[in-house]
Amino acid sequence: MDWFSEFPHMNDESLRQFKLSIDNAFRTFTRNYGDFIEGLFAPLSKFLIWAERLMTQTPWPIVLVVIVAIAWLASRNLRVVAGTMVTPLLIGYFDMWLDAMRTISMIFVCTVISIVVGLPIGIAMSRSDRLQRIVSPVLDVMQTMPSFVYLIPVVMLLGIGRIPGLIAVVIYALPPMIRLTDLGIRLVDRDVLEAADAFGCSKWQKLRNVELPLALPTIMAGINQTIMMALAMVVIASMIGVQGLGQPVLKAIANQYFTLGIFNGLAIVGIAIIFDRVSQAYGERLQKHREIVHG
Repeated sequence: MDWFSEFPHMNDESLRQFKLSIDNAFRTFTRNYGDFIEGLFAPLSKFLIWAERLMTQTPWPIVLVVIVAIAWLASRNLRVVAGTMVTPLLIGYFDMWLDAMRTISMIFVCTVISIVVGLPIGIAMSRSDRLQRIVSPVLDVMQTMPSFVYLIPVVMLLGIGRIPGLIAVVIYALPPMIRLTDLGIRLVDRDVLEAADAFGCSKWQKLRNVELPLALPTIMAGINQTIMMALAMVVIASMIGVQGLGQPVLKAIANQYFTLGIFNGLAIVGIAIIFDRVSQAYGERLQKHREIVHG
């Protein structure tokens, strides 16, 4: 027996008309406001082009020295620094340097945007339980929505290109930044906050000098997860014109080039490991410093 046949539902024609009306409304919105929305993202396009040119046109020894220096300052761990040095050298040896630099520039821009957008939202959520109840379901949808779905509205609004891909990546990678900022501030010791109030700190002074520094290890974990999710979206975003290591992987899938796909996939994994180890090491150093201060 077909149990679902007894379930009340919209008939096929009504359902088709309903979907068609939504599609037509979105197309009308795109035709009327697409150019305006595209203009809003012009500064973002300039930022992405600047970051990409910086990474691709700077001589590779300088880029390598800067990456290694950042790894040392963040981790103070020789194994992490050694891995950070060897991985880019291998990527360059196998002729994937330019694509890797484009990918890194995309991840850098996505991470900066996620921090700029996610940090204030997370702070606001930590201040208001009501706002947290409103925003949390939205974040749940953003995290569970299949990543391919994000490409549909941005392509309809902005067409094919790097900016639509960037927006799709940011939407996919933003939730951890918001959630862990909210969590980190909520976990700040209430006794410390009461002491700050006793010294007459304003809300801004308390946030800047007490809450954010103490929540920084948790916020760094959010940045780490944002970077990982952005890297996971790189291959998918290459379907709509995002340059980098994702495009060779897409080409390998389309043409069954096993070696091309494996090598570029391993390059993405190598970049992910560098970002992960460096950001984790920095978060652990912040956590140890916090324990020493409060110990």
